[in-house]
Amino acid sequence: MEHRRSIVILDFGGQYAHLIASRVRRMGVFSEIREPETSAEDLKHAAGIILSGGPQSVYDKGSPQGDPQIFDLGVPVLGICYGLHWLTQTLGGEVKGGKVKEYGRTEIESTAPKDFGLLQGCPKNFTVWMSHGDEAVKLPKGFERIATSDSCENAAFADSARNFFALQFHPEVTHTEHGLTILKNFVGLCDADPWSIESYAKHIGEEIRRDVGDNKVFMLVSGGVDSTVAFTLLNEVLGADRVQGLLVDTGLMRKDEVKMIKDAFDVLGITNLHVEDASEEFFRALDNVYEPEDKRKAIGNTFLDVQKRVSAKMGLTTESGWMLGQGTIYPDTIETGATKHADQIKTHHNRVEAIQKMIDKGLVIEPLKDLYKDEVRRLGEELGLPHDLVWRHPFPGPGLGVRILCAKEAMSVQDAGLHIDVSHAVLPVKSVGVQGDGRTYRHALALFSHDPFSVPENHWKLATEIPNKNKNISRVVQCTSHSEVPSFVFTPDFLTRERADLLREADNIVLEEMRRSGLYESIWQFPVVLLPFGTTKNGQSIVLRPIDSSDAMTANASSLPPDVLKRMTERILKISGIDCVFYDLTSKPPGTIEWE
Repeated sequence: MEHRRSIVILDFGGQYAHLIASRVRRMGVFSEIREPETSAEDLKHAAGIILSGGPQSVYDKGSPQGDPQIFDLGVPVLGICYGLHWLTQTLGGEVKGGKVKEYGRTEIESTAPKDFGLLQGCPKNFTVWMSHGDEAVKLPKGFERIATSDSCENAAFADSARNFFALQFHPEVTHTEHGLTILKNFVGLCDADPWSIESYAKHIGEEIRRDVGDNKVFMLVSGGVDSTVAFTLLNEVLGADRVQGLLVDTGLMRKDEVKMIKDAFDVLGITNLHVEDASEEFFRALDNVYEPEDKRKAIGNTFLDVQKRVSAKMGLTTESGWMLGQGTIYPDTIETGATKHADQIKTHHNRVEAIQKMIDKGLVIEPLKDLYKDEVRRLGEELGLPHDLVWRHPFPGPGLGVRILCAKEAMSVQDAGLHIDVSHAVLPVKSVGVQGDGRTYRHALALFSHDPFSVPENHWKLATEIPNKNKNISRVVQCTSHSEVPSFVFTPDFLTRERADLLREADNIVLEEMRRSGLYESIWQFPVVLLPFGTTKNGQSIVLRPIDSSDAMTANASSLPPDVLKRMTERILKISGIDCVFYDLTSKPPGTIEWE
């Protein structure tokens, strides 16, 4: 890998470094990610360097710093967000806190010549995605401004003589118009080696054989896309006699999912899969657990306990030469904060402390850990997996466990400081968000409309504006069950089998309606969430969270047709114990795809 001329992304700790690498790889050239402190000497193979975004301020003590000598390598350099700030400060410019913190869509105006290389193919005005609190107030010597916005004078600048470029916005996210054109223009300036998913499959096969050695692999299989592809890949590379799959029925899976997964693998001829019903163990482990991080850890540790028990019973222990296999992909890792400077968004169940210790000892194999969801799907198709199986909606490893919110008491905000001419209410629960590349834990705001099944244009607009302007809010939803604000009744509760059954039924209704409406393949993912409040004692609420994305790092809320939203809502309200239904309008960022 180190001998290939690649586009090197220096990861300053944001949520975007691996998304950049994925975008570059899709352009057919090799990319790799390195720590920002990597020396220029170790980057002599680079065909170009991209400096990623990050959550810190470049002038803060302890903020990540690169090697200034990379600017002497004679290769193109592109700084994005924090990368722009570090480039600016390192080359003699000045960075200060911006007067306005920008999180979301912003229009910029190009001030560069029409045929300027980096912006070639872009119009004079276009919309980009900003996520920053600082800005460059003085440009380094040799640089000229090439784009500006109302809130950021130096939205982009360049030293064309040296092919150095700096963007305050994120070209790698789908929210930025012409962002991929900009990245492609930069890649075109670099002489990088070609890359394809086919070449990756060959490389990862060699890597699996090297890392596993003479051992065998005990694979935890959830039935989701990631673990299915990983399990199939391990079977193909190592052979079924060296791989044993374990499907754990946690009690937190979708309706009839265990049978569906077993049937799908039988069709594929994969018979080395053991199914273990451990639902009672999981519900015991979740008894009186309320905090989102504690739930994830409880689920992850119970997975490990079940794995140990079953592996001992089947003689699949590390002492007898067995390793643990997992279907972890990169967004799972980056959101856990596993890269050096990344802020923790959530702890993935595959990264609890006990598993991390096994990883450190070389006892875990994760063949997909460097891939994004779209790449995993393409690899699955290359391996011959059926289309319907490969293109199943993503489903979290902890299952419904991270879609059932728990709380001991209502978390209300008396005065959210909102001044909007729309009927609204702050919901008495909090959820996880990601703002400025960092983790937030804030309230959702519900909007109400006389026609609850149609989302007015100004509601979509407020879904972006409110989280940007109000420190208490990270999500905006529309109530589809009520046209006026009801009196909410909060019921303290943790994760029980009864609550899981409620969500299972609502989730199945959504799945049926998606298929009925022909929307299943056009919607990337559709989490359904259970909240511990309603309009009656012990009543609950459901959140519909349809998402458009390709990589999980950024996402837009899907716009559902009013008739589909109406059918879903009316059917869900017929479930005994469900009082309210909400429709999440929030993009990622500021709201994560899952509520926990």
